[in-house]
Amino acid sequence: MADVAYIGPGGSRRHQPLLRMLVGDVLRRRRIAQRRTLADVARAARVSVPYLSEVERGRKEASSEVLAAVCEALGLDLADFLTEVRLHLVTQVAPAHGSRQYPMAPNAHRAGDVMLLAA
Repeated sequence: MADVAYIGPGGSRRHQPLLRMLVGDVLRRRRIAQRRTLADVARAARVSVPYLSEVERGRKEASSEVLAAVCEALGLDLADFLTEVRLHLVTQVAPAHGSRQYPMAPNAHRAGDVMLLAA
């Protein structure tokens, strides 16, 4: 199974990491950071251990329902999870595209951002 997709207009090819690999990597890093086992998270998310393992290794594409359940089991907000996946994607793709910028929406915030309000 390939870890990258090759896409581009007019038959040109460029290296793009697969979304399922990025999703799995972020889930695994979060689980390990919490020092939790696959069995523990799978039980809390109500999915099988082999299935969660396949998702973490990027071999299976998880449905939105499964992602929501696993994120909940990890105590992770789905929006924060998707932001982390996006940031992971940017760090893997940006070097291949030189100084290409990846702007966020004007009011978008990342996990850990601080907003200061003045009266």
